Amino acid sequence: MAKHGEKTKALAYMRTSSATNAGLGRDSERRQRQAIESFAKAAGYSIEEWFYDAAVSGADDINDREGFAAMLKRIASNGVRVIIVETANRFARDLMVQETGHAMLRKLGIELVAADSPDAFVHDTPTAVMVRQILGAVAQFEKAALVAKLKGARDRKRARGERVEGRKPAHETYPLAVTAAKALRRASPKTGERMSYRSIAAKLAAEGTVTKGGKPFTAMAIKRMVEGPAPKAKTEVR
Repeated sequence: MAKHGEKTKALAYMRTSSATNAGLGRDSERRQRQAIESFAKAAGYSIEEWFYDAAVSGADDINDREGFAAMLKRIASNGVRVIIVETANRFARDLMVQETGHAMLRKLGIELVAADSPDAFVHDTPTAVMVRQILGAVAQFEKAALVAKLKGARDRKRARGERVEGRKPAHETYPLAVTAAKALRRASPKTGERMSYRSIAAKLAAEGTVTKGGKPFTAMAIKRMVEGPAPKAKTEVR
């Protein structure tokens, strides 16, 4: 923010849609320049640089405009946070483009000012509110459609018996440990007794079979290994 008595730095943006009236010195460019200069002088702005999109439709997305893109690049490097245009429709004539473009500038912390109506981009007009509501509804629809698409893909994978989400089961992450745990858990042919899960974990740790983090498996982890599916056998390709 400029100190008291100092002018606020700003950039000026001009646009001409007609190719026959485009170019420096032409009527449209000259009129826009005069209007912006007069407003800036009266409102206490200092125009640091001018940017111009010639023969560019007011319905074109602002991200597709060379002059506007160059201005944003300049803003990113010099800290100027004000853009002055002659009128709101010099920024964008299409309401959707105007509203989405203005929303993008707001997110970047950039103030957009129309010389003929400085409050044009400040007040919430019924039209601006309607456009924002439409854009919000579209965004909500696109999100819901994406969620439904992803859910459909997960359902199809689940129907094929494929794992859908979450942590990988032990038989995929630790196949050797699962095989060893199942073998150790088998009942002794002599006594019929089974080794406890805690004892199996301790034996595996003593043999160097531990988690990826280097810690011994817990008794509960060994229980899940034993009760879960067996590791898939690797098929040899010949």
